[in-house]
Amino acid sequence: MKLISWNVNGIRAVIKKGFYDFVAECDPDILCLQETKAQPDQVELELPQYSGHWNSAVKKGYSGVLILTKVEPLAVIKGMGIEKHDQEGRVITAEFNDFYLVTVYTPNAKRELLRLPYRSEEWDVAFLDFVKALEKQKPVIFCGDLNVAHKEIDLANPKTNRRNAGFTDEERAGFDNIVDAGFIDTFREFESEGGHYSWWSYRAGARARNVGWRIDYFCISKSLRPKLENAFILPDVMGSDHCPVGIDISL
Repeated sequence: MKLISWNVNGIRAVIKKGFYDFVAECDPDILCLQETKAQPDQVELELPQYSGHWNSAVKKGYSGVLILTKVEPLAVIKGMGIEKHDQEGRVITAEFNDFYLVTVYTPNAKRELLRLPYRSEEWDVAFLDFVKALEKQKPVIFCGDLNVAHKEIDLANPKTNRRNAGFTDEERAGFDNIVDAGFIDTFREFESEGGHYSWWSYRAGARARNVGWRIDYFCISKSLRPKLENAFILPDVMGSDHCPVGIDISL
């Protein structure tokens, strides 16, 4: 199975920028999208081979996640079951025979780190608890924009970004907790070097110069590692300030 995750920064916008061509060429079995910025009735998707499962924010034009899948899930869970966290449409889970697939759009700590306490002390804790609870039933794959560069090799300018949103000690510790809990950062199973990013600022030609951050991930339960065949980033796919990331896995 080929699984792809992509923060599209507005699904209505990306549809106008070659989204359907990308889906046709890449042909994923499951496509997970973040930051859809839309309600289901605002978008008429021309992808008949996929079933779509949305979790949109209460606030229109904000956040939102979507799973498009060729394989019909056994069940779909919207949110984490915690009202405080579930208003922004940031988590959706699809249950399949042998695994759970979760896509997540983690809250940004924002400028001046206004949301860092919420992000690091509440959200990260709740999300890890959520996926660990799922894992007690069957293995878990989770993917999405986690809004953190884990290590210094995961962004082009670590020294100058030390206390900026996405590279604070608190956010990085949150990802440490994910790894310590037994989840595998799939991309780092295949690539140990820097220079591989999934998000670039629109400013100062950052993408052309590859001055970016790796903040989009696929993480898997350890029990799935023998089935993992590849993990990759698709930096040449345009249409958003993020690019797609993906895995090939035998499921």
